[in-house]
Amino acid sequence: MTDVLPQPDCSLKAVCEPLALEEPGSKRPPNTGARLWGRVRSKLLRQKLDPQTVETKNWHTDVIEMNGIKVEFSMKFTSRDMSLKRTPSKKQSGVFGVKISVVTKRERSKVPYIVRQCVEEVEKRGIEEVGIYRISGVATDIQALKAVFDANNKDILLMLSDMDINAIAGTLKLYFRELPEPLLTDRLYPAFMEGIALSDPAAKENCMMHLLRSLPDPNLITFLFLLEHLKRVAEKEPVNKMSLHNLATVFGPTLLRPSEVESKAHLTSAADIWSHDVMAQVQVLLYYLQHPPISFAELKRNTLYFSTDV
Repeated sequence: MTDVLPQPDCSLKAVCEPLALEEPGSKRPPNTGARLWGRVRSKLLRQKLDPQTVETKNWHTDVIEMNGIKVEFSMKFTSRDMSLKRTPSKKQSGVFGVKISVVTKRERSKVPYIVRQCVEEVEKRGIEEVGIYRISGVATDIQALKAVFDANNKDILLMLSDMDINAIAGTLKLYFRELPEPLLTDRLYPAFMEGIALSDPAAKENCMMHLLRSLPDPNLITFLFLLEHLKRVAEKEPVNKMSLHNLATVFGPTLLRPSEVESKAHLTSAADIWSHDVMAQVQVLLYYLQHPPISFAELKRNTLYFSTDV
């Protein structure tokens, strides 16, 4: 993953695209903005593939120039292992970095307010947005929303209605990523990895449903709520280009990746974590996304007699 920092309140694309809208009589050749943006993207891709860029932890500054226009940007490589890192937290105030059971108890709700509001806003005006949940929002917007939710500011709804939809989607992902333990819990993580690897369909079904029943109620209800939302997003795939697999790729590691202590206990090398763990995390979420609707009441009613030592 390459972090790119253009001007604080804009993206490189936002800088380049307006250049393509200049008056026909302008001295600057047509399509300058689009061509400049193409050069920037090409440069970024080359940097991502450059082994020297991958090995260094320093910021690298570069300048792209075309027809008198300069775009200066800084970037550095952050390994996927670090970007998905879940850090322990003893925080009790706010919502980010706080256990989901603490938040729902404090709010007297079944699903955290931040999850409900972000989902509602995405379904209201972002469900047909191309690349929703895949395209990153502006980091400063996401941090602003994080601060507002943490402070329980009375202007949350007004701010949400005015905010770029990709920033709202990014805030939802950040919330789950900053949970002190994954939504599907550290305790059950090894069992999810084993269950998704089962080859017998009936055994896999029984195991995967049993694992859901084993989740704490706030985690299970929130997961089912998010699951149905992602299915509705995928229904708009012809427009938004986000298939169930794409959504599983985005959210799988976010919902399953164990805390730092747990992940060290399972696999040690970064290559193993990416090739084995992350692919399995994606498959776990994809399994549930492709499953017929799962009801909380039905899960609790149809308890199967498996060993609880999972």
